[in-house]
Amino acid sequence: MNSEMDKFSGIPENNFLGASGIQWKTQERDETDVIEDEMHNLIVWNDDVNTFDWVISSLVDICGHEPLQAEQCALIVHHRGKCGVKKGSFDELRPQAEGLIDRGIQVTIDY
Repeated sequence: MNSEMDKFSGIPENNFLGASGIQWKTQERDETDVIEDEMHNLIVWNDDVNTFDWVISSLVDICGHEPLQAEQCALIVHHRGKCGVKKGSFDELRPQAEGLIDRGIQVTIDY
């Protein structure tokens, strides 16, 4: 096993020679490494109150979905109980979540 520092990232680099003779590179990361742009999911939950049309128009208006995309999300919510309708940073998703909540739609942002 050969261990060197990667010249560009300062991360220790290990080179492994596999049984087939192919050399694989892996990078070790410290536990202190931080993911700065962590992606979150805006999740819409099923309920017995909102109509398909209301959820679809809300996803179009607030999340910028195309009508077909919003319809597919509404069907997934109906059949599976929830659907991740948008990915992004928490700061990007929060106003959209609040907009959907203001329309009576149950949403959460996962981590």
